Formats: sequence, C-alpha cells, structure tokens
Amino acid sequence: MRRLWIGFVPYIAVAIVHIAALAAGSDVLAAPTKLALMPLLGLAVVWGAWGSPWTPAHTLLVVAIVLSWLGDGAGTFVPWLPTVPMMLLFFGLAHLCYIWLFWRKLAVRRVPLWATVYAVWWVVLLAVLWPHLGGLAFAVAIYGLVLGGTAVAASRCHPLVVWGGVFFLTSDSVLAFRLFTPDAMPDWTSPLVMLTYCLGQGLIAAGVLVSVRVRRAAPTPAVIS
Repeated sequence: MRRLWIGFVPYIAVAIVHIAALAAGSDVLAAPTKLALMPLLGLAVVWGAWGSPWTPAHTLLVVAIVLSWLGDGAGTFVPWLPTVPMMLLFFGLAHLCYIWLFWRKLAVRRVPLWATVYAVWWVVLLAVLWPHLGGLAFAVAIYGLVLGGTAVAASRCHPLVVWGGVFFLTSDSVLAFRLFTPDAMPDWTSPLVMLTYCLGQGLIAAGVLVSVRVRRAAPTPAVIS
C-alpha cells in the first residue's frame, strides 16, 4: 500500500501549488498547473497498478481521467468552440465512465438510503440556477443528472470512492454558481472549486486502486445490482 500512495505525491504537490496560485491570483502559475493535474493523476494510477494485472476498472478510470483533463482544458484544447458547453460535454462523458465503473465493476452494496439527498440536491440546484442558465438550461439539467448519478453510484463503493463522489459533486456545485451567478460568489470560491475537485478525483482514483487490490486478494460474490 505504501508503494501505491507514493504515486500520488506529484499529484498532491502540484494540486497544492495550483490551489495556492488561485488563492494568490497568479494566473501565470495556475493555468499550467491545472493542465498538469490529470496527467499526474493518470500516472499515479499506472504506478499503483504496476506489477499486477491491468483490469477493465483501471481502463475506465484512466478514460475518465483523460476526459476530465479535456474538460479542464476545454478552452485551451478547442478554443474555437464555446468553452462551457465543451466542458459539460467532456465532463459528462467522464461521469458516464465513472458511473459504469462504480455501478458495474466496484459496487459492494445497494444504494444506501442517505443517497436520496442527491435527488434533493439536483432539484434545489436547478431551482436556484434556472433563471440564470439561459440557453444552457437543459444541458445543465442533464449534466446535473449525470453528476448526481456519479455520486449515487459512488455511494455503493469503497469509502474512498464514496467521499470522492461527495467532493466531486461539491466542486461542480460551487463551479456552477461561479459560472452562472458570478457576482454572488466571493473570490475564495475559486480555490475552493479546485480544492474539492482535486480531493474528489484523487480519492476516486485511490479508491479504485484499493478496491481492485482488495477484490484480487479476497474475491467477492457477484456485484449487487
């Protein structure tokens, strides 16, 4: 397990630098460190899986990380297209990968009763933001369903994955308010978005690696549907 966690050190270090740069208002440092985050997380996954059989769970995780990276850099990678819709597209695809991964590959329990809070989250978020969404209203509603679906699916998995889903949901919720009600959001919410995002992605990746190792060491019955 110690070898597994060593792989996350570069990711954690760059995440700290990135969040500090956002807090200090240093765009020169914040931009490149943001684009370095997901590649470093991908390397942590490869490092953590090194020396053992590569599984479909690893593949789905890496695909989700790559799609998240494209979402992070949508304005850089496809500058000729509108940034917010492209972010929604790439992250939406990433969340679909996560849902498949959590629901079909890593689930260890049925959806817990407390996960109904995610349905309440979706209704409240849309009710508050709807007047500000304009032409993106239905796209945001669909993205919210997918994002909530990731959190629900994560609730069936290892605690690291559960908390990863919670932090990812928190990050996108704060980001939604920053995008669509910017005047109401203080400056400190910018580093908050990335703090919760980095925690969410990192915990999910670590949770997947741990779950695969646990399943390999002690095979479990068929996944609960």
